[in-house]
Amino acid sequence: MSLKRIDLLICCGSGCVSAGALKVKEQFHNVLKTKGLTNEINIIETGCMGPCDYGPVIVIYPEGVFYKKVTPDDVEEIVNEHFLKGRPVKRLMLQDEEDKTFLTQKEIPFYQKQVKVALANCGYIDPESIEEYIATGGYEALGTVLTTLTPQQTIDIIKKSGLRGRGGGGFPTYLKWQMVHDNPVEEKYFICNGDEGDPGAFMDRSLLEGDPHRVLEGMMIAAYATGAQNGYFYIRAEYPLAIKRIKMAIEKAKETGLLGKNIFGSEFSFEAEVRTGAGAFVCGEETALIQSIEGQRGNPTPKPPYPAVQGLYKKPTVVNNVETLGNIATIILKGADWFASMGTETSKGTKVFALTGDIRNTGLVEVPMGITLRELIFDVGGGMIGDHKFKAVQLGGPSGGCLTTQHLDVPIDYESLKERGAMMGSGGVIVMNEEKCMVNVAKFFMDFCVDESCGKCSPCKIGLKQMLEILKRIDSGYGKEGDIEELQHLGETISKISLCGLGQTAPNPVLSTIRYFRDEYEAHIRDKSCANKVCPDLMHFEIDKDKCIGCSLCARKCPVSCISGSREEKYTINQLSCIKCGTCMDVCPVKAISKIPGMHPEVKAMREAEELQKQNQEE
Repeated sequence: MSLKRIDLLICCGSGCVSAGALKVKEQFHNVLKTKGLTNEINIIETGCMGPCDYGPVIVIYPEGVFYKKVTPDDVEEIVNEHFLKGRPVKRLMLQDEEDKTFLTQKEIPFYQKQVKVALANCGYIDPESIEEYIATGGYEALGTVLTTLTPQQTIDIIKKSGLRGRGGGGFPTYLKWQMVHDNPVEEKYFICNGDEGDPGAFMDRSLLEGDPHRVLEGMMIAAYATGAQNGYFYIRAEYPLAIKRIKMAIEKAKETGLLGKNIFGSEFSFEAEVRTGAGAFVCGEETALIQSIEGQRGNPTPKPPYPAVQGLYKKPTVVNNVETLGNIATIILKGADWFASMGTETSKGTKVFALTGDIRNTGLVEVPMGITLRELIFDVGGGMIGDHKFKAVQLGGPSGGCLTTQHLDVPIDYESLKERGAMMGSGGVIVMNEEKCMVNVAKFFMDFCVDESCGKCSPCKIGLKQMLEILKRIDSGYGKEGDIEELQHLGETISKISLCGLGQTAPNPVLSTIRYFRDEYEAHIRDKSCANKVCPDLMHFEIDKDKCIGCSLCARKCPVSCISGSREEKYTINQLSCIKCGTCMDVCPVKAISKIPGMHPEVKAMREAEELQKQNQEE
């Protein structure tokens, strides 16, 4: 087979696929066939390349030219100009605010501060090809371990590297391995936790989709070190592409003799299979996950006993996160000292983050531990969209905490974030601008946690619901003095006595927003006002009669008919009937309608009268 002169890499991670990447790929096949170029251009379907906001993304080698937001209509121009004439299509290249054009992927600021370890192959190889994985050094680490290292020597390397669990807790990886290795029970299990359910998180999904063999190899090395004979990939059913590709990786590894009996001619034998989760957030907790694999309802169980002592089917079990396993092979090949040279004293290596929110460059990134929030948000993330200012960043998913401008120079590591009321979590990063209401943000995450609570323990089942009810009361204008203190008391109590990690960390968004944005809570309670005009009951719409032209469009479009007037008298809004939908403001041709922070005096007076009547009745 002759070598083709051009490699065309098309990002086919879930983000780019949803944006139409498969249609672009199909169009390339059609156009290349029509022009007789099929034998010259090699089309490769890769995993996530990172900058999800610019998908569908393609990269063309040998030059490494990066094209963004490619559509089927762009394909023929790329073929004619780039492939046939050697002239890259400038309009499809990435440009900064100063109109500087970036030709290659390496030139783009988004990639400048990234260091790819777990994501080293994502976006560069065909994830469904075991041959391409092997060509990049795949399974070399497994061969090295099985032929030259003992299980204990393997654990010692991971210990020296300083690798900690990337699922959120930051537990030393070697320690779990050591506990299971030292357990004299013969039958042991290994589980890869791919039950990623945080809003705005897609790290594990992207790694499983983009480089499944890397995760499988990491599991096999870990299984050898711990003495496990069987492994399970637990992946939520909402990730069909990740499930498909890890199953394919298992099948191809078996076909080539890299999985099964006497791997690499050694005494080590290992089998792996996939189990799909139904989407319960609590199943990200290791004991609940184990219950689910066993066919039971995914409820957490008390610890001790820990899974390393009594886990799946009551046998010693290691549960590692997808990203954790994605680091193993590289640590073996490049050495513990190399990995430990990155990061901080207590947080070594790199971390994969899913950047989302009000920033220019949303997507998947991998950066060294110890990078500051400022570097992550403004250098890698490209800063805030438009003229908006940075206000807060939610780290660690729905159980994480919010940090502010005063924390932008804080290094991202386990201890630094925890000290300030946030957490690393699995790597979700949601950036928010100054228009966000932090009371509303806290309510959103608390609503999620209440919905996802398994209900097994009372602190989580009842306590979180009480916190949500207080937040809803504050949000709707019925907040009262003492509510903030009650939220703090409930949050601190729930954190201390809940059964599992979900309940123990769920109050974090509320506690951290009270800590750093207490003035917003006080304004909601005392002034009945949402300064950011987000909470419907704490803002209102008004018509400026000097600007109103009496066209009646607002009245005609109002869904509850609460606007009345005439061309001569101009129009007014019945504040007691207004549902705050904003339709009137959207349709006004002269922008005479404004959204005003604060509860309207008429509504406030009515609320006060209702409260007084209620008190009198109670007395």
